Amino acid sequence: MWYRFQFLISAVLLSLLGCLIRPPHAFAQSNTVCELELILAVDVSGSINRDEYALQMRGLSDAFRSSDIIHLIGSTSRKGDVYATVVQWSGQPHQSQIVPWSKLDDESSVLRFADAIEASPRVFLNYSTAIGDALRFSRAMFAIRPDSCRRRVIDVSGDGPNNEGSELADIRAKLIYENVTINGLVVLGDEPSLGPYYRQNVVGGSGAFMITANTFEDYPDAIRRKLLREIAPPITLAPQGYRRVTQALPHCSAAIC
Repeated sequence: MWYRFQFLISAVLLSLLGCLIRPPHAFAQSNTVCELELILAVDVSGSINRDEYALQMRGLSDAFRSSDIIHLIGSTSRKGDVYATVVQWSGQPHQSQIVPWSKLDDESSVLRFADAIEASPRVFLNYSTAIGDALRFSRAMFAIRPDSCRRRVIDVSGDGPNNEGSELADIRAKLIYENVTINGLVVLGDEPSLGPYYRQNVVGGSGAFMITANTFEDYPDAIRRKLLREIAPPITLAPQGYRRVTQALPHCSAAIC
């Protein structure tokens, strides 16, 4: 009787151990198929004035109202769920999720998301630029989703280098190790060296890329082109769809724009 009990305990322990050592993708396969989680991390530090903030938020909301992005989200969602959220970030303790995780699968859901972006107030003003803390906060946003998607992307827009808070290299390395892609949208303004800085210190992960905008007036077009590239599945996109996306990115190389 005692040996039978020992055998039963051993079988249970081996079963639990098998669950623990299964690769992460084994768990993902058992859940509802999810294609993309996209965090839009918008810089609202003190260097961004009221008009520049308005250009960012209006440009972002208008991008989601564009017919090409609505069509692309509809095509992508047929392969798996697409979720997006918006974060505003500034100095070290100043990050906030201003639009909750939203499932985007048809025109009405995308337009609701666009309306929520446009209606969001600015939550921080006159603070420093803590990109490392913005990435750390964004990483925590993935944790509140019930399951992971095939692709997890943080879209960071900004107009200055990290000058406060957490060590940027540490959190960037951790996210890349966790298979998170960090893309950048850099508004150059009076800092022409900001592009190389983002390329070296912020952007990273599988398929990562960066787009630059000379001024905030260029931001709306830049974010629309960036979203087209981020949302499109990198492998399963049909040839005609791939041509459509790449035609919208005439100045982009394979990795950096």
